[in-house]
Amino acid sequence: MKRLLLFVLPILIIVTFVFIAFGIVQVRFEEADFMDELHRKAQSVAEHAGFSARYVFESNDVNAAARLVDIFQKRERLQGCALYNVDGNVMAITERFTDWKPKDASYLQEIVVDKTPRSALRKFKDHSFYTYILPIVNDDGKPLGLVEVIYDTSYVFSGLTGLWKRISIALSVLLALILLTMLIIQRRIFVLPVLQLTEWFHKFQKGEIDSLHKIRDTGELGKLASEVEQVALNLRIARKVVSDEASVRMQKSDLWTEPRLKDLVRAKLGENALIVVSNREPYMHVLNEQTGVTQCIRPAGGVVTAIDPILRACGGTWIAHGAGNADRKFVNSRNKLGVPPNDNRYILKRVWLSKDEEQGYYYGFANEGLWPLCHITHVRPIFRDSDWQMYQQVNQKFADSVLEELPSNNPFVFIQDYHFTLLAKMIKEKRPDATIALFWHIPWPNPEVLAICPWHEQILDGMLACDLIGFHVQNHCNNFLDTANRLLESRIDTEKFTVVRSGKTTFVKAFPISINGYLLKKEKPAENKEQINRIRKEFSLEDKIVGVGVERIDYTKGIKERILAIDRFLEKYPEYKHKFVFIQLAAPSRIHIKSYHDLMAEIDELVEKKNWKHSEGDWKPIIYLERHFSPEEIKPYYKLADFCIVSSLHDGMNLVAKEYVAWKSDLNGALILSSFTGASRELTGAVQINPYSIEEFADAIKYAIEMPVEEKQKRMLEMQNVIKENNVYRWAANIITELTGLKKA
Repeated sequence: MKRLLLFVLPILIIVTFVFIAFGIVQVRFEEADFMDELHRKAQSVAEHAGFSARYVFESNDVNAAARLVDIFQKRERLQGCALYNVDGNVMAITERFTDWKPKDASYLQEIVVDKTPRSALRKFKDHSFYTYILPIVNDDGKPLGLVEVIYDTSYVFSGLTGLWKRISIALSVLLALILLTMLIIQRRIFVLPVLQLTEWFHKFQKGEIDSLHKIRDTGELGKLASEVEQVALNLRIARKVVSDEASVRMQKSDLWTEPRLKDLVRAKLGENALIVVSNREPYMHVLNEQTGVTQCIRPAGGVVTAIDPILRACGGTWIAHGAGNADRKFVNSRNKLGVPPNDNRYILKRVWLSKDEEQGYYYGFANEGLWPLCHITHVRPIFRDSDWQMYQQVNQKFADSVLEELPSNNPFVFIQDYHFTLLAKMIKEKRPDATIALFWHIPWPNPEVLAICPWHEQILDGMLACDLIGFHVQNHCNNFLDTANRLLESRIDTEKFTVVRSGKTTFVKAFPISINGYLLKKEKPAENKEQINRIRKEFSLEDKIVGVGVERIDYTKGIKERILAIDRFLEKYPEYKHKFVFIQLAAPSRIHIKSYHDLMAEIDELVEKKNWKHSEGDWKPIIYLERHFSPEEIKPYYKLADFCIVSSLHDGMNLVAKEYVAWKSDLNGALILSSFTGASRELTGAVQINPYSIEEFADAIKYAIEMPVEEKQKRMLEMQNVIKENNVYRWAANIITELTGLKKA
């Protein structure tokens, strides 16, 4: 529209200027004609009245004079008449002009002397009148008096106003016709061809390359489309060559690395980019209201930790909720941006949610309902119908966003976690050809627990629209199969681990998630040493045994049990006082939910209480740091810690345990790990605990501290080898291989 105005506006201005100039000239001509006509009428009326006025003046008959001027009282437009004697005094005047006075007596005397009629425009009581004064003489040419005809000029100005209105209407109609004509011309010549080209590009980008597409017959734009098609053909051939080469390289390698995953994606997916959907975005723009500075941060959580390296390796599009208060400032017209910020590897598409949607879908149904339902931590789930409605609404909003990005052939969608149990079905309704995988990052409960949810059938039905559902451990897969078998009409194949419902087959498999097993290659020894020394000095950690914990503040993470275990450890083994410090890095989470808000206050109070109980002088056993920490900030704490505690009460995997192991390049550390985490199945070199048993927990801390160096190094090396072998690239490769295998089948 702006471009149209830039083109049309000068034309409209010129036409308007010409019309106004023409109008001024026309009005002036009309005004002259009106006044000429008025003069002739006034002259004629005055001359006719002059015959009667001569008799009045000669006979000096006042009554006759009154009768004469009274004739004008009832005439339309002729407003009145006045008779003056030779001295300029009023002899008789029409009643409505009783207050009329000669503007200048000498002016009347001049007319008497010159014996020449005169006319003028005069104001009377805020009205304009035309006056014509005619001298009356006898047969000898001697002046007898004056007759003044007072004529209404309102019809003249009404006529001129009407003329201006007609000119304005004509101008408006002309401008509207010009604008409409320009709109039609612009649409025909510019807009329609561009829309066709845009549609062609959109379809071409999705792989729809119909040779009969009408853009091929559209002149110069058709030539442009043809050139783009030739470039795309060359790219397709180049990609095919790269894909073949990638397959060869992939077969020669044993360990899974970022380059090998790239080769797999090229070989398996070809031109079909991977589309990932999650609630949490991998990069968030946050405005610091105090400093006015916007920062790009990576939110805490296992989903971001696991998925970001995959899309860095293979590219694609990550669709997530834009939750940062400055997120809107950094997206393009389609709510997309390249990430990471300084090394764009893939596309992040942000979906915007209202406060009501976020409250109902995320804080309500997902985190007050499904989260406690799936974690065995004895927190009662809350289910509200309003939250469920918002959950459905947001799932549909994400489905619409995903559908906009799907290529025309063989799209692959990778959905993350419990926020989107309905998403796969919504996508399949529009694109049944899409291959969809859902990875469930938290535990899956048994059938009796899931049945508590009033909408468990809709949830299961939505999930079973997926082609593949992945869990961290086999036990969660077994629970899901048992749940589908008992709560839905479906057929379970325990050998192939599939669920068949309404003719649709869904595979259910375990894919233990992991991290980048090659983190050690990115180390900068000098920088690490400087950061570690700074932390040691800040918290007076010299000659201290240091433990570390890294968590979101959540009731599933066992932070309270950890503090109680440290308290019991110091009670049982007081010789470690002044020698022992535990640092807890705690990221605030879901603070809008009351149970989380209360938990934060409870942990603060518990830490303060136990520190007061055991502190002596400058020493206190627990350093509690409550804020968001970036991965770069966390790393030196891992490096300096003699042991790390992961005491989750129930967890899908827990990547903190694997991160700690990966960063211990000197192998001099111990991992205390809850047996209720998925990681405990793989990291058998950890000191495993039941976090509910405070006595056992306290003894495990002592055991980890006093473990011989050789045993620590042996255990740590074994766990590092597990992580290197079963890293995040292997996890992604297994899922992609499984997905593409399903597509071929």
